[in-house]
Amino acid sequence: MRILCIGDVVGTIGCDFLRKTLPKFKKLKGIDFVICNGENSADGNGILPVSAEHIFKSGVDVITLGNHSFQRKEIYSLLDDEECIVRPLNFPSPSTPGRGYCTVDLGRTSVAVINLIGQEFIDIRVDNPYYAIDEVLKKIDSKIIIVDMHAETTSEKKAMGYYLDGRVSALFGTHTHVQTADECILKGGTGYITDVGMTGPVESVLGVKKEIIINRFKTKLPERFEYADGECMLNCVLFDIDEKTGKTKSVERYDLR
Repeated sequence: MRILCIGDVVGTIGCDFLRKTLPKFKKLKGIDFVICNGENSADGNGILPVSAEHIFKSGVDVITLGNHSFQRKEIYSLLDDEECIVRPLNFPSPSTPGRGYCTVDLGRTSVAVINLIGQEFIDIRVDNPYYAIDEVLKKIDSKIIIVDMHAETTSEKKAMGYYLDGRVSALFGTHTHVQTADECILKGGTGYITDVGMTGPVESVLGVKKEIIINRFKTKLPERFEYADGECMLNCVLFDIDEKTGKTKSVERYDLR
């Protein structure tokens, strides 16, 4: 099974580029299943029902989120109703909207998608992701399990990759919006990349207008973020997974422009 994992979609411009690029790429590569991080898909951060709908209609099967999951209250009811949008599993409150994982039945097989969030340098308080995933893995029967590890530090993502090696099919990192060049198959058969990157404007700082971020660093004063425009990119990673064993057979990363 060929599973494509797409980096954080940034704003309307990222959503539009996803719609333009993904259908052709799916056909070209014979992709069976698509996971996309959508926590920045609404202009001004977060996700809205309209941006979630846009992502799904572009050919995505499951949307994962991150620290901006609850930035927009308009999404709360959809998180409860739509099983194929998953927010980080290790949010602490049982009353938190939504769910931390889903299982999609594809007939001949099923795919489980789990969303985790790291604890280091993240601006929200969350539970330990290690204990959280240990518990949820006891409940999942699918051979194919994909994890989106949304974290600030490369070390936290790398450590989780090793921790889950042989227990999940693949782990891809999100949040930092810069694609890393360390795609690999770990010794236990788990496909891995530290950060898959982002979908949005190339000439930007993590999707935001570069002048705004430069001025913020120079002056230390708050600035209202505005997403950049211009040429876009779609960063993604393609895992080819053995349906019988759940192990990754190959991994390729792409920077589509």
